[in-house]
Amino acid sequence: MAYTVVIPVLNQLAYTRQCVESLLQGGTPAQSLLVIDNGSTDDTPQWLASRPDVPSIRNRVNLGCGGAWTQGALRSDNEWTVLLNNDVIVCDHGMDDMLSAAERHGLDVVSPALAEGALDYDFAQHQSAFRQAMRGTLRRGWFHGVCFAVRRKVFETVGFPDTDRQLGGREDVEFLVRCLRNGVPVGTVGDALLHHFGSITQKAIKLETGQHDLGDRQHFYRKLGLNWFERKRFKRDRVRSARDWVASERKAHGYVMHMHRADARWTDVEYL
Repeated sequence: MAYTVVIPVLNQLAYTRQCVESLLQGGTPAQSLLVIDNGSTDDTPQWLASRPDVPSIRNRVNLGCGGAWTQGALRSDNEWTVLLNNDVIVCDHGMDDMLSAAERHGLDVVSPALAEGALDYDFAQHQSAFRQAMRGTLRRGWFHGVCFAVRRKVFETVGFPDTDRQLGGREDVEFLVRCLRNGVPVGTVGDALLHHFGSITQKAIKLETGQHDLGDRQHFYRKLGLNWFERKRFKRDRVRSARDWVASERKAHGYVMHMHRADARWTDVEYL
């Protein structure tokens, strides 16, 4: 199955290298990758130059996540475009298994299951046990911004991810809402698993700039066309859905699609 994995980066070379290596070791061909450097000032440009096997683009300015996602999607000629954070480790055959599950479930946008937090556990062992238990499991109606694959026709139907910098990390939710409003079948599958260290680039920018929020929350809600009451209902429905999924997945499989790791313990994530 043909796909392009678009990875926006801004500094944080150690995470980018780790992400790329996990993809390559897990069976993703180098030519299926597209790293978009949003103006890094560390050794990222030099490392990418040393890896001519890994396609990359260097932007002179930071286009933000939405801008880089759209830039990568426009460059892809494949049926699927996978939009991926750089602070992740991908399970073996993660991209292929995620997209195969999407085909079986009739999804046009799909995310893998997610483990977040400290990598103080054996990921190879955990992902093997998790996928054996969770294979075939589906959360229909939700995907997350750490990794989501989009079929080409979705861009033709609802457009590309929003490049508005005022969204400040909410580009994934804005795109999800657009998909749901247009009847695009979306979901998260248990056939593939990522470890996500936790928005490393955004945290670094916040620390450097002193900002608590990289975007404008009220601007985000206005773009969605939600008044105060509708915002409350939107949040309530997301929490309710997450709790229902957690309860049913935990009971049936002993795992849930979204888990957090801290202090050598797993906790179930009950929000979206």
